[in-house]
Amino acid sequence: MMDKHFDPKTIEDKWYGWWERTGRFKGDSSKGGKPYCVVIPPPNVTGILHMGHALNNSVQDVLVRWRRMQGYNVLWVPGTDHAGIATQNVVEKALKKEGKTRRDLGREAFIERVWDWRGQYGGTIVGQLRRLGCSCDWEHERFTMDEGLSRAVAEVFCRLYDENLVYRGNYIVNWCPRCGTALADDESEHEPNDGFLWHVRYPVADRPGEYVQVATTRPETLPGDTAVAVNPKDERYLHLHGATVLLPLSNKAIPVVADDYVEREFGTGVVKITPAHDANDFGVAQRHNLPAVNIMNGDGTMNELSGYEGLDRFECRKRIVEDLEKGGFLVKVEPYKNSVGHCYRCSTVVESRLSKQWFVRMKPLAEPAIEAVRSGRVAFTPKRYENIYFSWMEGIRDWCISRQIWWGHRIPVYTCACGHEWAAPDAPETCPACGARGEAIQQDPDVLDTWFSSWLWPFSTLGWPQRDSRDLDFYYPTADLVTAPDIIFFWVARMIMAGCKFMGREPFANVVIHGVVRDDQGRKMSKSLGNSIDPLDIIAQYSADALRFSLMQITSPGMDVYVNLDKFEIGRNFGTKIWNAARFMRMHAEKAPEVDWRAIVRDGLSLDPALLGDDDRHLLATCQRTAATVDEALGKYRFQDAALALYDFAWTQFCDWYLESAKADLYGEDAARRRQVLAIMADVFGRLLRMLHPFMPFLTEELWHQMGYANDDESIMEAPWPGPYPAADNLAWNLTEDVRRYVDAKRELITAGRALRTEAGIAPSKEIDYVVNAVDGASAERLARDAEAIRTALRAGKLDIHADAPLSGMPTATAAIGAIGIRVEGAIDVEAERKRLAEEIARQRGFLATVEAKLSNEKFVSKAPPAILDQQRARRAELLAEIARLEKMLSSLG
Repeated sequence: MMDKHFDPKTIEDKWYGWWERTGRFKGDSSKGGKPYCVVIPPPNVTGILHMGHALNNSVQDVLVRWRRMQGYNVLWVPGTDHAGIATQNVVEKALKKEGKTRRDLGREAFIERVWDWRGQYGGTIVGQLRRLGCSCDWEHERFTMDEGLSRAVAEVFCRLYDENLVYRGNYIVNWCPRCGTALADDESEHEPNDGFLWHVRYPVADRPGEYVQVATTRPETLPGDTAVAVNPKDERYLHLHGATVLLPLSNKAIPVVADDYVEREFGTGVVKITPAHDANDFGVAQRHNLPAVNIMNGDGTMNELSGYEGLDRFECRKRIVEDLEKGGFLVKVEPYKNSVGHCYRCSTVVESRLSKQWFVRMKPLAEPAIEAVRSGRVAFTPKRYENIYFSWMEGIRDWCISRQIWWGHRIPVYTCACGHEWAAPDAPETCPACGARGEAIQQDPDVLDTWFSSWLWPFSTLGWPQRDSRDLDFYYPTADLVTAPDIIFFWVARMIMAGCKFMGREPFANVVIHGVVRDDQGRKMSKSLGNSIDPLDIIAQYSADALRFSLMQITSPGMDVYVNLDKFEIGRNFGTKIWNAARFMRMHAEKAPEVDWRAIVRDGLSLDPALLGDDDRHLLATCQRTAATVDEALGKYRFQDAALALYDFAWTQFCDWYLESAKADLYGEDAARRRQVLAIMADVFGRLLRMLHPFMPFLTEELWHQMGYANDDESIMEAPWPGPYPAADNLAWNLTEDVRRYVDAKRELITAGRALRTEAGIAPSKEIDYVVNAVDGASAERLARDAEAIRTALRAGKLDIHADAPLSGMPTATAAIGAIGIRVEGAIDVEAERKRLAEEIARQRGFLATVEAKLSNEKFVSKAPPAILDQQRARRAELLAEIARLEKMLSSLG
């Protein structure tokens, strides 16, 4: 016997271990067939599972399990990212508690310390993905710093270097003072800022009393100014072309330059030029041969050239403003809203800083990647993201790939004391130019941006650059890439560029974009807001299947996902419903061992058409229609549509209607009919479990075995995906649209009859008499054949079915197939019910009067917020509908 209560924890531990031990997740290119490969967006090695991971990986697992059951040769490649900045920060924090810094250890010892940390903690999120039920091929697990991927990174860098697609230069970069490294443009996240605009006088040299007024949001950079600029067409300042002004506080003479970059409408039309601390100013300086003076250290403190050495940049801002005011240079300060870049890792305000860095020339790489999407070889779902992709790619800037940290792939560029520079995938023993050895050869100290390894992920994880990789030949290009919208530029676009460049073709066929997980107030989940829901807590409280199914019920391509704890109760209750239905069926199946559930799934369903009722036909037709709906929905990545179709079929069509209607046969005396009903249940429930498996793998595997569909060594994940019944069976069983419409109409009638009972306040256990007036004679005859089943469903004492016999003097309701009424004599105290209804109508009219008074009050209407007005209007509509319903019931009592 099955346990009365479903215990998710027991079955999750049991089945995941069994799946892994028996190699159920393993992809094997040597077996051939049709490949289906997915690479996981590698979570950071520092990460722990959050709701975004749960959504992303649930979507992937649904696709992977579905394709596996369809017979594809499936490989889902898992792995983790070394997360250079984030991981180094974690280890440095640990060192700080010991009173040490990474420099105390030295580079090699520090890197060893990071590897030790990775060995101890780096597998945390991998274990958590297992708890979620992810069917990854763990034998293919990769790490962006493992030997194979490190070889791929070195190979790619050297190729780009040799083709002059990598270069080093002094440029303005985004600099994080906290992390002490450069950041790529897309690693600087801009956020709205309520700042200030300081207006400062710059005296004009040799013209006593004349000055220009400059507006700036960053007065702390003033000591680094090497010019002021005006627009060459601005007539206000034509007389200043070629003049010099004096830099406030230092009295240093700097030139006035004319440049089209200056917007005449911004501020006074005069801007300060600080080439070492602003990207646009750097461009102006290049055009006018201006010097660049770096006044800031890498940690965000001011250096000796600033005149404020040692001060933090923001403290320096305050001091400079005070000094400007004391010196009479500050004209005014006004509030100013702008956008300020923050480090994507630590949220520190980013500085624009002149620095020598390594860059990749992106334009040549972007062109084939743009064409890959424009031609349709790579498709985005939803399609609107293609426009976002094109916009970014067509305006792409060179990628800063060097980072001033120690943990990561060290840049494979070497310089010799003789001045020769070259790139090599392996550390050279001698200089190719002069033959020097040893300390004469030095490697660049910087490491590569973490994304430099991630952009190679779809092919490096399959064995590239190994020339004889069977996996690469078979599984590349991969099929679906599932990701959130926030890394389209970080990762997706770069992977397409890398695939086109190094593999000669795109890395995947489809990019599936899911939304961002938000709370029920629409806020993005984050630790700082305190609104995060831990998916591991949901798994512990509700089950992994409940988490997965609940998320899929609310997941549409590109749409944000709004969650609260109530959403996960839906998944838990659904699992309990399926479990209880299985217990009920197994109880009856044990009494009929001649019905072989495993053989029915294996060999197909064999039925006697003469023993089929319309409810049987409706179930079979709806089952195959649901399979087609789910199949189509998953093919279009419409996970919500698939989940809702399964929910409706399982809960409503199968459990609520068919199992209830079948009880008469299961408990009846007709053995042949009982066997046929059990055979139908065996087939349909087996199909349902297979359709549900990608969404709820643990429950379905347990029930696949509990119900006898499998031997001990067989898994549901290898069972075939359900298709339509053979055409001959559809014909013989009469699975027509007419049957579906009739049964739906009959159920609508039963539902209306049950509602009448509830409205009349009659207890469900009390037998009452019903009367049905069918829309025509044929419908009356058909209903009459089902009269006993309808009577049972309504818990009716007596059921009269007529045609063209209007119902009067009784509460009635209308359905497509006819009207239904209840005879209240003897069932209720009619006089008492009339009195109750009249009192309730009066009460509702009182509520209505209050609402009407508000809405007719001009003062209230003019001052109330729109949401309040909408609420009151909706309340009025509800009250009018309720009064109409009550009056109809009162009228029906005579």
